[in-house]
Amino acid sequence: MRFIVVVLEVLGCSAFGETEEEALSEVKVAIGLWIEVARGVGREIPEPSGREHLADILAGIARGEMA
Repeated sequence: MRFIVVVLEVLGCSAFGETEEEALSEVKVAIGLWIEVARGVGREIPEPSGREHLADILAGIARGEMA
């Protein structure tokens, strides 16, 4: 079984893994890379929606904390 994570706030950002934990770890990397590229081209970084856990992840990655 594979787990797929799609980040609705970040167009085109998704990841997968053999376990839930692996998929979540991979999506953190994907979000970080997305933010890095978006900043490089002057794209606006979306504010997290009401999803509390995702908001924490996005805020940490935006601060440069790759969990």
